[in-house]
Amino acid sequence: MAFDYKKEFKEFYLPKNIPEIITVPVMNFISVRGKGDPNEEGGEYKKALEVLYAVAYTIKMSKMTDHRIDGYFDYVVPPLEGLWKQDGIVGIDYRRKSDFQWTAMIRLPDFVTESEFDWAVEQASFKKKLDCSKAEFMGYEEGVCVQCMHIGSYDDEPATVAAMDSFAESMGYDIDISDERPHHEIYLSDPRKTTPEKLKTVVRHPVKKRN
Repeated sequence: MAFDYKKEFKEFYLPKNIPEIITVPVMNFISVRGKGDPNEEGGEYKKALEVLYAVAYTIKMSKMTDHRIDGYFDYVVPPLEGLWKQDGIVGIDYRRKSDFQWTAMIRLPDFVTESEFDWAVEQASFKKKLDCSKAEFMGYEEGVCVQCMHIGSYDDEPATVAAMDSFAESMGYDIDISDERPHHEIYLSDPRKTTPEKLKTVVRHPVKKRN
C-alpha cells in the first residue's frame, strides 16, 4: 500500500475544526513562486500548478523508468499547499487577490535529494514539453504554529482566522506572521469537484510565546 502523508501525519494534514497549537518540523517541497490572482484563467498561478504536478508525478512515477532513486518507496503525492502574503499588511486581505504574492508547493518525500529533484525537473520539462525552470527545491521549517481545519469557501476563512487568533492569545501566544513565515494553507479538496461550502482547507499561522 502506498505511503499516504495525510494519514501518517494527521497532526499536520487532518486537524479538527477547532484551533490547536502544533510544532511543524523541517519539510522539503517542490515550490513555484509568483504574484497575482490565483483565480485568473490562464494566469501565473494556474501555470505554476502545472509545473508542480508535472515534477511531483515525474518523481512518483520514476519507479516505472530505468532511473532508480535511492531509498524510493511508493507514496501518494501530498496535497497542494500555499504560502500567501501581501505588501503593507500582516496576514492577507481576501478582497485584494491581485496583490497576492504566493508560493505554491507540494511536499517531497525525504528520499528526494536536490540532485534527484534536478533530474525530475529536467525530465518533466522534456516529457511534458513544459518549462519547469521556475520549480525550486525548498526546505521550510515552520516551527510553532496555530492551525485549524476550515470548511467552506476560501473567502470565508477570516472567521476561522479570527478564532485561531483568539485561541493563540488565550494560550499565551502572539501571531508571528512575517515574510519568512506567512499565512499558510493546505488544500484537501479539489475545487473543481467540490462545492465551495464543502471545501476543506488547513489554515496555519506562525506564533511566538508572549514575553
